[in-house]
This record gives sequence, structure tokens and C-alpha cells, in this order.
Amino acid sequence: MSSNLKLVTPGLEVEPTERPLDGSGDSVIGGEVPRGNDRRNPERTVLGRIASIMEAFDGSQQVLGLGDLSERTGLPKSTLHRLGDQLCQVGWMARDSGGYRLGMRMFELGSLAIEENSLHEAALPHLQALAAKSGMSVHLAILDRAEIVQLEKVTNGPLRLSARRGSRQPAYCTALGKAIAAYDDDALRTILSSPMRPRTANTITEPFAFRAELSRIRKTGVAFDRGELHDQIVCVAAPIGRSGDTLGAVSMTEVAGRMRWGLAAEAVMSTASAISNATYRKVGARF
Repeated sequence: MSSNLKLVTPGLEVEPTERPLDGSGDSVIGGEVPRGNDRRNPERTVLGRIASIMEAFDGSQQVLGLGDLSERTGLPKSTLHRLGDQLCQVGWMARDSGGYRLGMRMFELGSLAIEENSLHEAALPHLQALAAKSGMSVHLAILDRAEIVQLEKVTNGPLRLSARRGSRQPAYCTALGKAIAAYDDDALRTILSSPMRPRTANTITEPFAFRAELSRIRKTGVAFDRGELHDQIVCVAAPIGRSGDTLGAVSMTEVAGRMRWGLAAEAVMSTASAISNATYRKVGARF
């Protein structure tokens, strides 16, 4: 007997069912999600298809047409049209003259997620102080599988980077990602099992060399990006957290040739320590 439990959002309802989707009945409103083995293939479920649509908006294009979405998701245009219309109804997407863009409801939900993040709340004043003192761009990030997610960026000085709140970069070629992965064995396995493609001539892509890099980070407490993600852009990062509990990382970014590596390393380690203490105090105060 099938369960009567439902996932309900105003205007969006998904019920479980025994029937696998065949592409003809994949409605979101009143739609159905297959059970059993199809859980291993989320792209075949309604929620999996919705996730693939939302993840198609990666920041490279703000507006995506049906052709763009089909190419990025592998879903047929008929399915995308039906799901797109219903996602517009609940505000997760909005129509544009060239296709679809993310809706304001997604902005609201994303902002809530960041604002209610204890790490972000505790870190912000320290990030602002570091940026003001150093004249550099300062970043706060966490690790999600094999990627870093930017929680905050405080820009000071002439360097302007495209990274923004919620943006993602590969962990293996960023100082932020390496700073966290050095203390997280599960994260390291995930990163090494994912493609490590060269982004520049300096990108570390060989697993043995990457492990050696993380070993050095564990000894020194600081990670470097020597132009590994972007040519001529370098970065210094330090992990935030206590032994066995790495919460994220903080970094300073500068143009190659202008980075004062020793001073930057001391600054990010000091800031990471201050953020760690502030975060644990804030979390402890809530219990």
C-alpha cells in the first residue's frame, strides 16, 4: 500500500507513487515521484528533474532558453516547458524575453540560508576587518562534495573577482578548498574521485602531488593557490574550526607579484582563529 505522505509547498505538491516516470506525466503540481530503485536515479524523478533544471543556472548565463536548458539537463523541451511553467507559478523561476531566469523566491530562500548560517554570522565582522586592513578581497567558503561554496565576499582594493555569494568553484584548485580538504578525509576522497582538470598551467591535477600538497597544509595550517584557478590571481587561505571539526575557510586574494605571502598567511590564520572562536561561542549560546 502506498504512503499518504506528501511534500507540499504553496502551489507545489509532490506525491510518492509506484509508477516510474515516462516523461508524459511529469507534472509538479499534483505530480508523482517514483519509489524503489528509482531513488538511485534522481534524474528520473520529478524532484530530480527540478534539481537538474535549477542547477542549470550556473552563473554563466542569467537567462536560459528551452534549448539551453535541454542541452544542460538532457531533458526534452516538452518536459522543460511543463516544469518551467509550474516553477514560474511558485516563483522559483521567472519568464524572460529570452527564456527563463531564476525567480525572486529562490533569492529569498538563498538569502535566508546564508543569514541563518552561524559561520557566516560570526565571520562577517572579521572578514570586513581583514579586508579593510589588508586592502585585498576576502572570501569565506564551505565545502560541498568536490566544490567550495562562497558564503561571503568582502572586496577592498582594485581587484574585482566574479565570485559571488553562492557561487561554486572546484575545491582542488582553490586555496579555500585545499584548506578544508586537508583536514577532512571524506572530502579528500570525494575530490580525488572527481575529475581534476587543469584550469591553468599551475593547476595540481595528479593525485599524489595533491595529497602531498594537503600534507604540507596540515603541517603549516595555511593553503596557497598559486594561480591554479585563474592565471595571475593568487590566494592564501586558512581553515576555520577545531581539530576534527573543520567548518570552512577564509582567504585573501591578490594579483600575482603583489601578494606578500608571509604577512597574508599570518593574517588569514589569525582571522580564521577569531572566526572559529566566535562561531563556537555563538553556537554554544543557542543551546
